[in-house]
Amino acid sequence: MSAFKDPFSDGIKLGSCTCGKHHTQAEHDAAHARAADLPMEANEESLNRRTIESAIMRAVFPDDRERRGFLRAVGRSTAMAALSSFFPLGALEAMAQEKGPLEKKDLKIGFIPITCASPLLMADPLGFYKQQGLNVQMIKTAGWALIRDKVLNREYDASHMLAPMPIAMSMGIGANPMPLNVATIQNTNGQAITLHVKHKDKRDPKQWKGFKFAVPFEYSMHNFLLRYYVAEHGLDPDKDIQIRVVPPPEMVANLRAGNLDGYLGPDPFNQRAVFDEVGFIHILSKEIWDGHPCCSFGVPTDFVKQNPNTFAALYRAILTAAKMARDPKNRPIMAEVLSPAAYLNQPKTVLEQVLTGKFADGLGNVQNVPTRADFDPFPWYSMAVWILSQMKRWGYIKGDVNYKDIAEKVYLITDARKHMAEIGMAAPKDNYAKFKVMGKEFDPMKADAYVNSFAIRKA
Repeated sequence: MSAFKDPFSDGIKLGSCTCGKHHTQAEHDAAHARAADLPMEANEESLNRRTIESAIMRAVFPDDRERRGFLRAVGRSTAMAALSSFFPLGALEAMAQEKGPLEKKDLKIGFIPITCASPLLMADPLGFYKQQGLNVQMIKTAGWALIRDKVLNREYDASHMLAPMPIAMSMGIGANPMPLNVATIQNTNGQAITLHVKHKDKRDPKQWKGFKFAVPFEYSMHNFLLRYYVAEHGLDPDKDIQIRVVPPPEMVANLRAGNLDGYLGPDPFNQRAVFDEVGFIHILSKEIWDGHPCCSFGVPTDFVKQNPNTFAALYRAILTAAKMARDPKNRPIMAEVLSPAAYLNQPKTVLEQVLTGKFADGLGNVQNVPTRADFDPFPWYSMAVWILSQMKRWGYIKGDVNYKDIAEKVYLITDARKHMAEIGMAAPKDNYAKFKVMGKEFDPMKADAYVNSFAIRKA
């Protein structure tokens, strides 16, 4: 499918050469440029913008008939204005014209089909990777252990990861050590505790003794937030409940089968449980810690060092998608683009409820929480320190922990600021921030004192 045809013309198909006289659309455009005696720079600039526009229009309207119908209904100028308001075309064009040889153009990136991966995924159908000169293969993966193993085995160049995974892998916890970096936080909030419908009368966590819960991986925010939540209600997560690892796509089926009483899991599977009438949303994760990280974009440190231009191009593409994802007006379009089988494979209505924050909770209510899911990419060092504090609290780390050293080796704040500025995203000036989890303040400079302040913890 050619990238160079005018996507705002309802008289063409986004397919072969417009006039039918050339083997490819590129030959067609080159011939017309020669006929018009246009300078090469102007020709490249025009084609560059056309490529971006075509990629976005194809993503929004995969059925060409729908695109034509839309254009006939609103007209060319209105369609172009709408597209420009939704997508940062100017920034994309500027970045696409930057020079710098890419060390590696063909990349394999793993992902789990959850809404947390939205920026990584959106960059594919919207053409953001291609505009950076990258040929990215997004590989849907069954579970987090497999993601870890494929990164360790160099089968993936980089991957969607749970926020604690790059830290644990860098430290050699749970697997052989591999130094990794967190380029961006993929999402903040966007998780929930979902319970089986039979437990609608058990809203008090003190009633959960003996419950079987699932989390997607040991080294996950889900595990640490669930442990934190039940411990604050007087339950020891290692004694009073069972916590099992279940891949996110299998959570709803296990809930339906009665194998689980609930889970702290990623969306869209909390909303899908409501949609399928097998579960209800007990509490959103933002009510535990508003602004918490969930997933990140993890890259092996040696890849960053060996492929600096490729890494920068990859970074810009993902940040461009994150900037788009942060704007609430783009959320319905995101639901449309991400719903197909190649990405999240979910009903569009389920994704819309998650992304817009207007959702049925399974208890007979329609809630309106616009910040249910967000996509702030900034990798605060303090996020890494909190994760390390919980790994120590629950016995995943023994002995002393150099919180600052680990956080600043793994999280790439300097790179984040640089590349965010390139696309017009504001980045915080501070590296560490205090925040509250269930009303209790976390000071990243006093992590050990924080760990020791909890009555329920693993010795």
